[in-house]
Amino acid sequence: MDITIHSAFLPHTDHEASLAFYRDLLGFEVRKEVGYNGMYWITVGHPDQPGTSLVLHPPAADPGITDDERRTITEMMAKGTYAILTLATPDLDETFAKLEAGGADIVQEPIEQPYGIRDCAVRDPAGNLLRINEVN
Repeated sequence: MDITIHSAFLPHTDHEASLAFYRDLLGFEVRKEVGYNGMYWITVGHPDQPGTSLVLHPPAADPGITDDERRTITEMMAKGTYAILTLATPDLDETFAKLEAGGADIVQEPIEQPYGIRDCAVRDPAGNLLRINEVN
C-alpha cells in the first residue's frame, strides 16, 4: 500500500496570532485561507514539504458539538491538553532560540529525554502543545 499523510488538523482561536506563529515564526507557507462567519480555516505547510499540510481550524465549527463539549474543548485547549503536534528539526537549539526570541509560550527547554530523544515543547497561540524533536 502506498499511503502518505496529506493533512493534519489543529484547532486555532485567533486568525492573526496563528498566522504570526505558523507563518512568521515557524516559516510555514500559507497554502489556503477560508473564512466563513468570522471563522477561519488556514492551511499551512513547510515549503519543502508540499504534499503535507496542517489545517488550522475553528474548534467549535462542527454543528454536532454540544455547548458542554465546546466548554470542555476550550478548557483543554487552554491547558494544552486538547491537541498535540510533534515537529522535527536537525538543529533544536537554533529552532528553540528563534521560538524563544519570537515570544513563543515555552513549556520545556531543550532536554535529553530518558527515552533517547532530545526535544523541547512550546504552545501555539491557541494552547496546542508542540513538541519539537531533534533529528539528524
